[in-house]
Amino acid sequence: MHSGLLHHQAADLRVADWIDSAGTPLATPLRLADLGTGYRVIFCFQDWCPGCHSQGFPTLQVLHDNLARRGVGFAAIQTVFEGADVNTFDKLRINQEKYSLAIPFGHDLPAPGQRNPTFMEDYRSGGTPWFTVIDPNDKV
Repeated sequence: MHSGLLHHQAADLRVADWIDSAGTPLATPLRLADLGTGYRVIFCFQDWCPGCHSQGFPTLQVLHDNLARRGVGFAAIQTVFEGADVNTFDKLRINQEKYSLAIPFGHDLPAPGQRNPTFMEDYRSGGTPWFTVIDPNDKV
């Protein structure tokens, strides 16, 4: 299977567990439309991933600082494809605060019968760190 879905239609998000930009758990899952109608950037990470902390989160900070005011929507998703005992839901708020990112954070686990978390299955992301950009026409 090839990684990524360049130029394909973006699927709606199936990530069940989220915190909002202030760290409060969301009662209903975030939808792709909740990130706006312009460009959307989704960052996939795992708390234990060294590259996520040395490269991914700093890049996300720069993108967010420069593009959020221009209408670009952002979200981060912890795609737990390994290390479920370490890459836990509580790490969302820790990373949100550590990197001063007032954006929604999701915690994604494999759906029943799936090997990978829902975002990885739907978007063919190739691990972490991983960025996905969706245009205003909902194309990856």
